[in-house]
Amino acid sequence: MRKKLLAMAAVTLLSVATVAGCTNTQDYNIEVPEDLNVEIQGVIDDFQNVLNTEDDPAAEEEDDQMKADNVAALIDAIYVQERTDETDAQCKAAKEAWDALTDAQKELVEGEDADPDYFGRDTGDASLDDPRNADEIGENEILVVSFGTSFNDSRAKDIKGIEDALAKAYPDWSVRRAFTAQIIINHVQARDEEKIDNVEQALDRAVANGVKNLVVQPTHLMHGAEYDELMEALEKYEDKIDSIKVAEPLLGEVGKDATIINADKKAVAIAVADAAAKEAGFESIGAAKEAGYALVLMGHGTSHAAKISYSQMQTQMNELGYDNVFIGTVEGEPEETACENVIEAVSEAGYKLVILRPLMVVAGDHANNDMAGEDEDSWLSMFEASAKFDTIDTQISGLGRIEEIQKLYIEHTKEVLK
Repeated sequence: MRKKLLAMAAVTLLSVATVAGCTNTQDYNIEVPEDLNVEIQGVIDDFQNVLNTEDDPAAEEEDDQMKADNVAALIDAIYVQERTDETDAQCKAAKEAWDALTDAQKELVEGEDADPDYFGRDTGDASLDDPRNADEIGENEILVVSFGTSFNDSRAKDIKGIEDALAKAYPDWSVRRAFTAQIIINHVQARDEEKIDNVEQALDRAVANGVKNLVVQPTHLMHGAEYDELMEALEKYEDKIDSIKVAEPLLGEVGKDATIINADKKAVAIAVADAAAKEAGFESIGAAKEAGYALVLMGHGTSHAAKISYSQMQTQMNELGYDNVFIGTVEGEPEETACENVIEAVSEAGYKLVILRPLMVVAGDHANNDMAGEDEDSWLSMFEASAKFDTIDTQISGLGRIEEIQKLYIEHTKEVLK
């Protein structure tokens, strides 16, 4: 195709040159009369540039890599936790540059955080989500604060699922959204043109709309680092909004040690075990046990003092008689929740059939990659590499889509509305 285009261009240029009284094209040095049309001159210049690089594949490869590297740099520039005045323009520029690449060039995109999946991975239909960033809020607002996810399916089913349930339960209150992860906000905006407020933007929106009563419902699992940062952000608005109340995160109060459990943890344990069993085709987690299945729930993990919550969840599972349920974490904190330790625990308990499922509000990056990914350090790969199990199944389902979990958030909100 390239040779045909060059041949056609050559014929055109020879014709133009002949009409102009110029036929000296030896060595591709085309003589152009001074009064020749400027546009034709541009065509000739472009043609000569093509001739100069016609048989230089190395130059083409270098050009491909240069364009891919430019996109990688633009992605890395928005892969940050701080929003600036340039963020909107940067998100737009990154997507436009990506769209201009060929399929082959897109595969070359590689940066500190950038890769072809940033724009290229299909995570579902973003139009099924609702950013809940509209004005006309009124005096009463429930602000649902989540870490966030760039996985469209999970965002719509898990986060939106919780928000929709709260909106239905409290029709006299306006439900709005905020994410704490600016990295995720930027990703969704750049890829899908969906703008989600961060916490500061959401609070500024509340003030601008004259909100007097603000209830903040975190979807966070526990009183961890994200919860602490949220509380710090809210302190700056105490003199701008008449009343600010914060509801409990999903697992409620932390407790002083691994033996301390509460009604929230019990409700979550029952709900997730039941949902996992039914998704696997069993009537109950007990039926799954009888069939020889262990359920491994993978949380995030944290170095925060609230990490004891994971140990408490294991205690809760044991007290419910769910001794085929094991709690693990990506970060391996607490230590007994590290993948290798969970593998040993499941194996020592005699199970050969395993179901992996996230113990997270959303089934996002951690569920899709750290748990069920193809890399050798994913939980699926490590369970397979151990050669201790006959079958390892994965369930990519967040807690937020479970009706009983949604009801628990509704109850938490109700407690601060009293």
